[in-house]
Amino acid sequence: MSERDEAYVLRGKVQLDDADLGGEHNRGKPGRGSENKVPIVAAVSLDEARHPIHVKVAKVETFSFAAIADWAQDALARGCEVISDRPACFRAVAEVGCIHQPVIVNGRHRKDLPDFRWINTMISNLKTSFSVTFHSLRFEKYAARYLGAFCYRFDRRFHLEEMTGIILRATCNCNARPERILRGAELAT
Repeated sequence: MSERDEAYVLRGKVQLDDADLGGEHNRGKPGRGSENKVPIVAAVSLDEARHPIHVKVAKVETFSFAAIADWAQDALARGCEVISDRPACFRAVAEVGCIHQPVIVNGRHRKDLPDFRWINTMISNLKTSFSVTFHSLRFEKYAARYLGAFCYRFDRRFHLEEMTGIILRATCNCNARPERILRGAELAT
């Protein structure tokens, strides 16, 4: 699913945010430095009525300028307008030809930030679906696949009656894979 979803690039107005998946290990380090937390970057494109169209969520190594620039190169169309809170790493979207509009959050609550309504909703839905579905998920190993499946379903939500046929077609059209790759968590690059 993640391979098929790579064809989508976000266009127009895009909301962008960072998040972490996972929780702390017993006797582990809490917060962003936890051994079980995986950094992700999430973005959602909006239509003219400011409703979500497509979503991109991907695991990144760190929240660095270079990591965000690599992600933006594949995920964002040149010229799109990206709105984000102000992490310095998000300035990297301007390096790939996007217009970056940072918003100063300064401790305001999410409900007081209408500019981030949809991206906050997407991240909340993602984390809720993961916590309900996957009771013992190894985020470091499987995050990319589960994020790909989430994006695939979200991007095709307007065609639910066709979803079974779409997934069947995608399964039939995928290339043959050796068993070591099928059993592995991530595709070898």
